[in-house]
Amino acid sequence: MEEILHEFVIIALLSILVIYACHKIKVPPIVGFLITGALFGPSALGLVKEAHAVETLSEIGVVFLLFSIGMELSISELIRLKKPVFLGGTFQVAITIAAFCLLSTGMGIPFNSALFIGFLMALSSTAIVLKIMQQRAQIESPAGRISLSILIYQDLVIVPMMLAVPLLAGATQADAASLLLTAGRTLSIIGIIFLLARKGVPWILRRIVGTRSRELFLISVIGICLGTAYLTFLLGLSLSLGAFMAGLVVAESEYSHSALEGILPFRDVFTSVFFVSVGMLLDMTFFFSHIGEVAAITLLAMTIKGIIAGSGALLLGYPARPAIIVGMAICQVGEFSFVLAKAGLDHSLLSREHYQFFLAASILSMAATPFLLSAGPAVAELWERRRRKPAIDEAEKNDEADATLSDHLIIIGYGVGGKFLARAARDAGIRHVILEMNPDTVRQHAARGESIFHGDATHPAILQHLGIRTARVLAIVISDPTAVRGITEIARHLNKHVHILVRTRFLSEIAALKNLGASDVIPEEFETSIEIFTRVLSRYLVPRSDIQRVIREVRAENYEMLRNVELRGGSIAALQKNIPDFSVSVFFLEQNSSLDGMTLLDAELRQKANITVIAVKRDEEIFAHPDGTFRLQSGDTVYVFSTSADADLAEALFAAG
Repeated sequence: MEEILHEFVIIALLSILVIYACHKIKVPPIVGFLITGALFGPSALGLVKEAHAVETLSEIGVVFLLFSIGMELSISELIRLKKPVFLGGTFQVAITIAAFCLLSTGMGIPFNSALFIGFLMALSSTAIVLKIMQQRAQIESPAGRISLSILIYQDLVIVPMMLAVPLLAGATQADAASLLLTAGRTLSIIGIIFLLARKGVPWILRRIVGTRSRELFLISVIGICLGTAYLTFLLGLSLSLGAFMAGLVVAESEYSHSALEGILPFRDVFTSVFFVSVGMLLDMTFFFSHIGEVAAITLLAMTIKGIIAGSGALLLGYPARPAIIVGMAICQVGEFSFVLAKAGLDHSLLSREHYQFFLAASILSMAATPFLLSAGPAVAELWERRRRKPAIDEAEKNDEADATLSDHLIIIGYGVGGKFLARAARDAGIRHVILEMNPDTVRQHAARGESIFHGDATHPAILQHLGIRTARVLAIVISDPTAVRGITEIARHLNKHVHILVRTRFLSEIAALKNLGASDVIPEEFETSIEIFTRVLSRYLVPRSDIQRVIREVRAENYEMLRNVELRGGSIAALQKNIPDFSVSVFFLEQNSSLDGMTLLDAELRQKANITVIAVKRDEEIFAHPDGTFRLQSGDTVYVFSTSADADLAEALFAAG
């Protein structure tokens, strides 16, 4: 115990320094933990000597990692993305396994080990890719959706890969009868545990939640995770499989979000230890003595993975630009490959030398990922620019537009914003056409009679076909900043007079889009801010005329005014000083109250009690702003505007007697 605590304290202190440095240079924490283990492990500085003690803690990290993956896999998400998940994901995983298996066997590696290397290289880093894409607001872009789909599929195939390790190692007989027996036994155990958990876990969680004890709920979730994992281990399967199953079961309950929120800190702590332990396995002497070979392997592996992933996007019907971004996004080796690699090393599927090459190349690929994700849109844009000028010239020479299109609206993107805009245009009788990059969306809505087409609007010929020269308005409502800039530039080249309206996420994009030719740029973050401050100021009784004036000024000045606005009548603090605690109070007019049957004029509530009636609810009918002739009746619900002190004193007027 003392050894484990000693090593854990050293790891924690060293990780603080390394992670802080990684944060400064924009490198993901996972890479920082790997570097921590590599630098301070037994093969380098030697500050952490007992690697075995650290590995004991790292096993718990693997369990929590699989548990959280199971919880984050939503059935509804799988249904929504079923085609890119199962078609794109299957293509990427299968072709990657085949490519690296052939490459490895060509180098003289036995087939079972070569196939296992294919398993290792087929997985990408869900943690790194999704985190960076979320930070860059790219998840809802076409490239983001494809990347998410492929990563979900990779998470699904982790479990069968883990189950295949003993089979590849020869620990299990490979004849047909033995395979069927093993598969049947495995599926039976999984089914029994799953059914028991499916029936028992919701029942347990409902009663635990009923206690309203946060501590009891948290320890119960951890118990379900570790208990199911240990049960599968006792039955001859892996801890990881049990943890994954437990996550799937908990994910189906109504308490999944609370459970995930509680488990995340434990997962982050123990998986951090896991990545540190992986880093410690890297022999730094080996790394520096073979650095040229490691760099070549890393470059080759990332190139092959990138080409295959990009081809998967093309297979799904997406254009080259998002395919390039997808290829650069998921060309690294994933965090769960380390779990597989350790299992393969234990089963002699990897030699020590191959294992060291794998570790070194994987760490380098993960370290390169943030920079590749940043460069992806720029590389795609460079690719597009190489063909853009000739394509624009060609589009200007040819007129391929529908001759019936004139004075129409072109909508780029058919997400939530595009659907609302198309509906509004349809209701107003405005002729419009829609361009969407997702082929399934196009097929679905075209069948319903919508004027929607598939294509990439950064291709000048596509815009020309949509009638950009004769259009009145072009509305760009997609979540890809690079594509938005390219479409704006092309559209302005092809039509000097079209009104180009662009939606963007950030204020910083306004100037660049204006320079490229956008007529109006609507930044989402500030439109949201306007709605928020409108509601807040309304609660503080700022005059609506002042609020509307501020909104007009903000929009007129391209949102710059939002940083420096003054409200007529002084600050909020001054307003509160004038009307310190005014609010709306609600009273029930009881039978035999002195106000029963009186008009508001006769009741003289404003004079006697300093309260103002603003509405009365009688049965299901609301009387707003009643005048002096309105007669109160018992059973009325009366809404008044007053200070809290006056409301307390007025309460007696509405009571019986």
